[in-house]
Amino acid sequence: MYIPAAFRETDLPFIHETMRAAGLANLVTAGAGGLLCTPLPLFLAADEGGMGTLYGHVAKANPQWKETPAAEALAIFMGPDAYVTPSWYEGKSRDGKAVPTWNYVAVHAYGPIEFFEDADRLLDVVTRLTNLHEGTRPQPWAVGDAPPDFVRAQLRGIVGLRLPIARIDAKRKMSQNRSAADRAQVKEGLSGSDRVQDRQAAALIPE
Repeated sequence: MYIPAAFRETDLPFIHETMRAAGLANLVTAGAGGLLCTPLPLFLAADEGGMGTLYGHVAKANPQWKETPAAEALAIFMGPDAYVTPSWYEGKSRDGKAVPTWNYVAVHAYGPIEFFEDADRLLDVVTRLTNLHEGTRPQPWAVGDAPPDFVRAQLRGIVGLRLPIARIDAKRKMSQNRSAADRAQVKEGLSGSDRVQDRQAAALIPE
């Protein structure tokens, strides 16, 4: 990912929070047949390894896990994003020298990937994923709510994955290259939007 110096993000807690908040990631691998990409939920074990480890699962029918990776796998996480109109820049009214852009946060996590079919490890992954996404519900569903035989049958249809993160490219493009006056105008404009992502992006624009 191309990252100008002004937009490079190195704060690991912020990066981890972006990954957690994304929910759905895109897992990219390269094999003999070329690139393969699967959108899927991943969870981060932040205390496992220097930069954390990602876990998830794919359908057993998915060919991605069957191909031997030719290089590191890549997990792509997107944070808040927002269109920025040049109408918010002071230069627009002065000389018209302004163009649109897009503000966004993106995290690319790379590392060696392991696929596994062990039933106990799979159960742990689906249990942790379920608890993560059900935990805030008033009446959370748990894997144990389903009949054990049914759960075991479902596990036979998936393959687990483990991706210890070896390196991270993270980008926070939030108008840092604009003047304080422009940033204030962009922040005000996005804060008043009906779109949740716009308001989330507004909160990340520096003063």
